[in-house]
Amino acid sequence: MKSKLMIASLLLAGACAANLNAQEKKSYYTPKWSDNIFVSVGGGIHSINNDGFNKIAPHFSVSLGKLITPTWGVRAQVNGVTQHLCLDDAYWEHNKTYIGGNIDAMVNLSTLFAGVNPNRFFEVYGFAGPQLSVAKSTNVMVQNDGTMIPDGEAKARARVGASAGLGLKFNINTKWAIDVEARGAIAPSVFGNISSHRKAEGTGMLTAGVSYIFGGKKFLPASNVDEDAVNAEINRYRSELAQAQADLANCKNALANAKPEVKEVTKEVEVAGPRAIFFKIGSARLDDYGKVNIELAAKILKANPDKKYKVAGYADKATGSASWNQKLSEKRAQVVYDALIAQGVDKDQLELVGFGGTANMFGKNFLNRVVILE
Repeated sequence: MKSKLMIASLLLAGACAANLNAQEKKSYYTPKWSDNIFVSVGGGIHSINNDGFNKIAPHFSVSLGKLITPTWGVRAQVNGVTQHLCLDDAYWEHNKTYIGGNIDAMVNLSTLFAGVNPNRFFEVYGFAGPQLSVAKSTNVMVQNDGTMIPDGEAKARARVGASAGLGLKFNINTKWAIDVEARGAIAPSVFGNISSHRKAEGTGMLTAGVSYIFGGKKFLPASNVDEDAVNAEINRYRSELAQAQADLANCKNALANAKPEVKEVTKEVEVAGPRAIFFKIGSARLDDYGKVNIELAAKILKANPDKKYKVAGYADKATGSASWNQKLSEKRAQVVYDALIAQGVDKDQLELVGFGGTANMFGKNFLNRVVILE
């Protein structure tokens, strides 16, 4: 058994090296916290190392985890059934039913060293973390003739250890995959003082199973934002809004100072061209610049109650799926719409529309993450 585990580990390491073909390295993120949650089930064999690896026993595992990025993830696993000690008749009770649990930190070695490839069929990953096992065990008493008999009742005892391993993943599609894992663990023995290695007993496991990601893998590349260009656009719009506010104040002063006998002249103040409120990638949340932009625009809209305005939301076509971009553009438009209503703008002045992901309207992808008021 020991030699088989060593061979399996060497095969995993060799497969890892063969799989590391060069890919473009980018940063990726998860759009929502509920994305990339997975469940796995599997079965296999294991054996404990007590005076050499002993009789093989079956085991099962059920896991629930989350891929935080294409490279890193976490999972909780429940496993168990039975462990066999050895065939020496001097030991009491060779078999123990147990239940175990593992918390694993997971790293995708393929994406770590070779970059993210959404179409990669074969991947190698590693995992490590603490381990807990619970089983009933009893102490023994050695008689004069050297035989052992149980001493007291068997009691459930918890034993804490650690484990690590390597796995192979065969991606059938974005949701389903076949997994093959080899895990090594070390912990106190579930056999109590029957085992001469009870303070540090190793366990080797081989498992095969399937995993399912709810909704499929969902990772989006993080684009490099030109902050200087964004700030320049914001400053330009702030300047135009400030000028419009000054014009409105001048109009109010002129009306207030007008003499009754003089024929009243009304100066119509219109929005000086379309207004744009920009958003961060994947977000429909207003920043401080956007709030100021909306507050100033609301004053002009309220000063022109007979004018109709369109609140049009857009998203970056180069990032995300079409359905995701459509929902995102609608959310952005709704946020600006609600903010204008909160500033006292009549809802009958506003028309709400989301155009989804669009190609470059202003020459750069990130400038399409915008709501235009016109």
